[in-house]
Amino acid sequence: MTKISLIGCGRWGTFLGWYAANYGKADEVYMYDIPTSPNFLELKNTRKNAYLTLSDNMFLFDNLAKVLENNFVIISIGCQYFRGLCKELSAYDLNGKTFLLAMKGLEEPSGKRMLDIMREEIKQDIHIATLGGPGHVQDYMRGVPSAAVVDSDEEATKQTVINMMQSNLIRLYYGSDLIGNQIGAALKNVIGLAAGILDGLDWYGLKGALMARAPVEVGRFIKFFGGNPMTAYGLSHLGDYEATLFSKHSHNRMFGEKFARGESFEKLAEGVPTLKAVKIIADQNNIDMPICQALYKAIYEKADIKKTIGELFERPLKKEFQAAC
Repeated sequence: MTKISLIGCGRWGTFLGWYAANYGKADEVYMYDIPTSPNFLELKNTRKNAYLTLSDNMFLFDNLAKVLENNFVIISIGCQYFRGLCKELSAYDLNGKTFLLAMKGLEEPSGKRMLDIMREEIKQDIHIATLGGPGHVQDYMRGVPSAAVVDSDEEATKQTVINMMQSNLIRLYYGSDLIGNQIGAALKNVIGLAAGILDGLDWYGLKGALMARAPVEVGRFIKFFGGNPMTAYGLSHLGDYEATLFSKHSHNRMFGEKFARGESFEKLAEGVPTLKAVKIIADQNNIDMPICQALYKAIYEKADIKKTIGELFERPLKKEFQAAC
């Protein structure tokens, strides 16, 4: 019997557990979150959330040791809480286990990727893969298919994850740029903020220009970290634009829209702290990131939104493509 575990019972994590139990190869899924988590309590009390009902082969635990009995573990929590979780995980024997990181963001203020944080905090022989690409729970639960990319620095680990999670609902591709796919996935959330601001200003006609410029800028950032700038045009970044820049289900797009209208948005939008991390790195290393710089001025420095975003799109498009990635 194949048993896997999930840490993090939010919208995306709960879906991945459900998906593994119903479309993947898992016979049983052990799910964990902190006992006081509203998401966990809802699932514990009702066996469902706003998006799905847990299947009979899904089991809830508030004991971290219990879910670490299994050798395949999916992690889907807020990126800014990940280092704390890794410190907690490091107290257990994890040798030989495979971890699939399903979060998309950078730690603030360090700017570090989730995989690097895990390596820093857990000095054991573990296997780590990342998941990136488009898709919303609401669409998947309606049977709308999509694709995603799995990456790792170990080919065998990619194979393990794809064998476990491949289905006709989510087609999984083998990644070839671990750095680029992590950064591309993280920064697509930042670009989602920009798309939402355009929607909030009723400037949605500029989304085409945003889509043309953003991968060039993100490619520049990927190259700084040692990745392939062309990865910005793959599934983890440009391939995720429909779900992040246009979908009504995108938390990052919705944050931007609400922000532009002077309204609050209480749900998790990973692009907001990631934006701060990007700004710090770009400033320290003189990386040309005009979209991110404009967003930072609008969101964190409270600059006039129309003026700041308007000036961004007055930059000649030719200048973006002349700048080397």
